[in-house]
Amino acid sequence: MLCSDLVKQIEIPIHEVIVQQKFTFIDLFAGIGGFRIALKSLGGKCLGFSEIDKQAIKVYQHNFINYLTSDEREFGDITQIPNLPQNVDIIVGGVPCQPWSVAGQLKGFEDPRGRLWFDVIRLIQNSQPKSFILENVKGLAFPKNKANLDLILSHLEQAGYSVKWQVLNAYDFGLPQNRDRVFLVGIRNDIEGSQNYQFPDPLNIHPKVLDILDDLKNIKPIKKVKLSEDVLFKGFIPPSRTRFQKNDELNDFFVFSDLRNGHTTIHSWDIIDTTERQKLICLTHLKQRRCKIGGKKDGHPLAYQEFLPLIPDLKIEELNELVEKQIFRIAGNNEYEFVNSKNMSGINGIYRIILPTADIIPTLTARGSNDYIATVAIQAEHPDVYKKLFLQKIYKPRKYIKITATHARKLQGFPSDFQFHPKEDIAKRQFGNAVPVPAVEYVAKELLKIILKPFSCLLK
Repeated sequence: MLCSDLVKQIEIPIHEVIVQQKFTFIDLFAGIGGFRIALKSLGGKCLGFSEIDKQAIKVYQHNFINYLTSDEREFGDITQIPNLPQNVDIIVGGVPCQPWSVAGQLKGFEDPRGRLWFDVIRLIQNSQPKSFILENVKGLAFPKNKANLDLILSHLEQAGYSVKWQVLNAYDFGLPQNRDRVFLVGIRNDIEGSQNYQFPDPLNIHPKVLDILDDLKNIKPIKKVKLSEDVLFKGFIPPSRTRFQKNDELNDFFVFSDLRNGHTTIHSWDIIDTTERQKLICLTHLKQRRCKIGGKKDGHPLAYQEFLPLIPDLKIEELNELVEKQIFRIAGNNEYEFVNSKNMSGINGIYRIILPTADIIPTLTARGSNDYIATVAIQAEHPDVYKKLFLQKIYKPRKYIKITATHARKLQGFPSDFQFHPKEDIAKRQFGNAVPVPAVEYVAKELLKIILKPFSCLLK
């Protein structure tokens, strides 16, 4: 199957006519409707939705609600809902994730948004739906949150449900996005087979970024050259590499950072005129960023006297020249630190530039990120050549584009006829908060095989 065929296959038209409505659902924390799109495609009828973000509600209503014909309810704030309708087949919802997110402050139940889980549990306990699908960031499954996750599972089980959870990645369901999310699926204990739910297997079909974004449709895929670990990492493989970074291939992206180093890291001294001597000083400072010499801070400042054991012939004027170039700045106690000292901020407003031939885009977030996509492809057989080509063919001629709401719509699996918010920044935030549609669809398919046995043959 061609990747382009897969894209067409996973795209779900909002206005697709469902011949037979097979089940009912209620959409909690509805956002802009990712759960709804997936469940409607499987034959679901929405009885009502709950959301408090006014901008999200406008988008949701515009895409899904025709008040001349609709009889579904708008429940409003979940904390104010006394009860939900009885005999609902599925309750779904992406419970606010900030309390458990690395991008947030990981306050868990100490954050009022974290306590919204108890409103979900209360409503499930009172209305006793046949089943539920709940979604959250993978931080909920981190070891430090184990007690919190166990508490949530315990309350849901005490409400009368067999509950299973798993971290699923959007990449495994046909989207070129590295997006891990925790899914909790519960089935009421009196339903036959409630213990038998199994999460869907990965599809093992992976379109690249250039396969689904129209801006990149004229770029041809490139076969990567295999390289030794010694060439790529000089004998030491960084432990922080993800499942999408192979140890025998050049990375699919370039990171702009003065606090990191790697074969696709671009430093501020790479993109302005600097001498080899100045580069040596910068790299020496970079290598000391976590050494005890300057304290515990990542990227901690160094005084001139602390540089001398590292570069014995260093003149203080050389450090001040780097201050003039705005690579270093003088911190307290006449110490020198990097100006670009926050990784996610990047350099000159750029954190990452992803190549169009990449397998994935980093996780889209509600806060947004300084991520861009290159509009030309490059190929090399050595890291040094690779970096030079990137600077010459992509960075300097500005052959890259910001990730837009139109891109985000496709990267989250929303259909092309979904009409997002007219303000770009709001639309991108809403997509960053959304659930990946194909992942929900496959999770729900497996659930419906159990709770709607007469229809299970239609869901294979």
